[in-house]
Amino acid sequence: MAMMILGLVLFLGIHVVTSLPDVRAALVAQVGEGAYKGFFSLVAVAGLLLTAYGYGLWRASGPAILYDPPFAMRHATMGLMLLVSIALVAAYVPSHIRAWLKHPMLVGVKLWALAHLLSNGDAASVVLFVAVLAWAVYDRISVKRRHLPLPVAPKGWMGDVGAVAGGLVLYALLAFAFHPLVVGVPVMG
Repeated sequence: MAMMILGLVLFLGIHVVTSLPDVRAALVAQVGEGAYKGFFSLVAVAGLLLTAYGYGLWRASGPAILYDPPFAMRHATMGLMLLVSIALVAAYVPSHIRAWLKHPMLVGVKLWALAHLLSNGDAASVVLFVAVLAWAVYDRISVKRRHLPLPVAPKGWMGDVGAVAGGLVLYALLAFAFHPLVVGVPVMG
């Protein structure tokens, strides 16, 4: 449990720093843009790895079951994960989807956390997904308060086709490769 929580503190904490423009600017002024980005990446990756490893250890130790979701929730999770995959790809592709969602990465993260809360009721899962969901809600509010420019829809629809196609590929990779091989929990078949 402690390792996962430490990982979450590192991963989410370093992301909170980016939501504080004055703190970020002071750090960049002190160490330079390159060093800041390098340190940010190092802490984020370390936090992510500690979170994933700690989550696996906590689940393997048989954490308490807080609630037992109905089996049908797994289908809801799978449907939401398709939307998550499209949103994540849309974050990097100029498209109407990106413009409509405004902040597709945060939409994807919030949906990911919610989807997994629907089908996982063990303590490790609830702590992980609630923490990430809370951070994503905080960050969305922070982005809105910073008045950052919003994406503009392009003239054509090829970006949308690319976001959906890329989302389908990402979805397949997550469902058929990442989840069974990395997470150790097959979700298909």
